[in-house]
Amino acid sequence: MASMLLSDCSTSATARLVPLQRRISVLTSQLRSQVSLPWGAVSPRLVHSSGSRFQSPCTVASAMSTDTSAKIIDGKSVAKQIRDEIAGEIVKLKDATGVVPGLAVVLVGSRKDSQTYVRNKKKACEAVGITSYEANLPDDSTEEEVIKQISLFNNDPSVHGILVQLPLPRHMNEENILNAVGIEKDVDGFHPLNIGRLAMQGRESLFVPCTPKGCIELLHRYDVEIKGKRAVVIGRSNIVGMPAALLLQRANATVSIVHSYTKNPEEITRQADIVITAVGVANLVRGSWIKPGAVVIDVGINPVDDAESPKGYRLVGDVCFEEVSKVASAITPVPGGVGPMTIAMLLSNTLSSAKRLHNFQ
Repeated sequence: MASMLLSDCSTSATARLVPLQRRISVLTSQLRSQVSLPWGAVSPRLVHSSGSRFQSPCTVASAMSTDTSAKIIDGKSVAKQIRDEIAGEIVKLKDATGVVPGLAVVLVGSRKDSQTYVRNKKKACEAVGITSYEANLPDDSTEEEVIKQISLFNNDPSVHGILVQLPLPRHMNEENILNAVGIEKDVDGFHPLNIGRLAMQGRESLFVPCTPKGCIELLHRYDVEIKGKRAVVIGRSNIVGMPAALLLQRANATVSIVHSYTKNPEEITRQADIVITAVGVANLVRGSWIKPGAVVIDVGINPVDDAESPKGYRLVGDVCFEEVSKVASAITPVPGGVGPMTIAMLLSNTLSSAKRLHNFQ
């Protein structure tokens, strides 16, 4: 059984894992004891290249068909298209105003995974024409030193977006540090004022958290109707689940949130036309609790042992792909689904910030 952890799955918090409340163990046992065969064949609603099929290690009932009904929602391809669009917009912005968008990353400590994420973000910035700035602070830095660095970026007109790479060292108060980022440069969308605006009707947040924004963008790009549909979000983290539910509600879906205290999670999820899952438990969502023809967006990124892999593990989602892909009409793979969209949305938020700060339409 997968480790009982909850992954925030965000651009600056992909590596951060938060312990699940103890009821998740009850939820997991319920779900895994209720696996059943999927319903009849599903007529695909989306037309898109499927790419290679991802094999998950979950047990597949022997009576299941070997054919995958669902179309693959190719986040990698969509993210590339978005990056190309961003690059074109940056050229227009520069030609008209001389402004080049700038993204600053604050990295505290020397975690290898965090360093890798920062490198990937810098490469993505360079590829579309965004100038990247980086502040590397030692692990034993004080909160005051980190906040001081953030303040320097807040006051730098060449910086249009700031993100703090998570996790931070344990001695630091994450909330204090994230709140130090100016709301007008909060491209990760974590500032409470941005989240508050997202939750209020008639208000617009300056930035939407990148991962849930990427989920909704995938639905739009694949012409998935949200208005009037039933949607279920599995997981209620501040970084993915909660803002994803708010975005679906803004798009006029009827939204339910399944979490560790939810009774009958399979029954609730099976009513959904759209399912977004972000809990960080490998293969938690089985084919038995997906409505035939539903669209499934899998945010989870979970390592599972794999002796055949050079690394000794491979990545799977929260969804048992092998089962769910036979019931859903469309599904994101892991990897290659939501992951590439997260960085694409970070670049998009940075471009939007530069345009807003320089009154460029």
